[in-house]
Amino acid sequence: MHKTLFITGGTSGIGAATARQAIAQGHRVYVTGRSKERLQAWLDSFDRTSRERIVGDVVDASSWDQTQRAVEACQAHFGVLDVAFANAGFSSRGDLLTGDPESWRDMVMTNVLGAALLIKATLPALTKTRGHFLFTGSTAGRKVYPGNLYTATKWAVTGLAESLRQQLVGTGVRVCVMAPGHVDTPLWAERPDAMMSPDDVARMVLWILQQPDHVDVSEVIVRALGQAF
Repeated sequence: MHKTLFITGGTSGIGAATARQAIAQGHRVYVTGRSKERLQAWLDSFDRTSRERIVGDVVDASSWDQTQRAVEACQAHFGVLDVAFANAGFSSRGDLLTGDPESWRDMVMTNVLGAALLIKATLPALTKTRGHFLFTGSTAGRKVYPGNLYTATKWAVTGLAESLRQQLVGTGVRVCVMAPGHVDTPLWAERPDAMMSPDDVARMVLWILQQPDHVDVSEVIVRALGQAF
């Protein structure tokens, strides 16, 4: 059965890979991103047939008004919402001594508040469709890098996912946090040796959505072979 997915941070990395694989499988996708130019270029990369099933909007994930507007636009365009994927996020450079406090603020607002806002905006629709709410977490949400605030945001996402899962018991809505290890994205200042591609993680996301109605995959941790962290 084909679904309608709403993906934040959907123009690059894991979000873009998930959207492309979903479109290839016949699903409909509404993506958001911060850059108008990047969003348009990404949408233009699809052929005419696929473009009928992919829509995008410029949204700051940490803005309630923009998030609510985009979710409403998704439902107006496709008529339904089956999957919300809180994927938008980034890592601020530096450590707890050298880092930029303004960049920290933006990171926390995007990585943590952005996920919470998407929950609030999409839950009414997901309850109707008995859909999925997905998070992009991280292995950094189970361990820590020294002096790194990003890891704290991913620990928060891990806790938020479990809190949401417990709230929704009995509603039929399924909740999963994807916790990938090292993924080849622009996140890295220095590339680690063992890495996965965004497509590797996207396949896990689509696998979660293919499970039967009585199965609730709550967390998936996936690492590149050889990753020590």
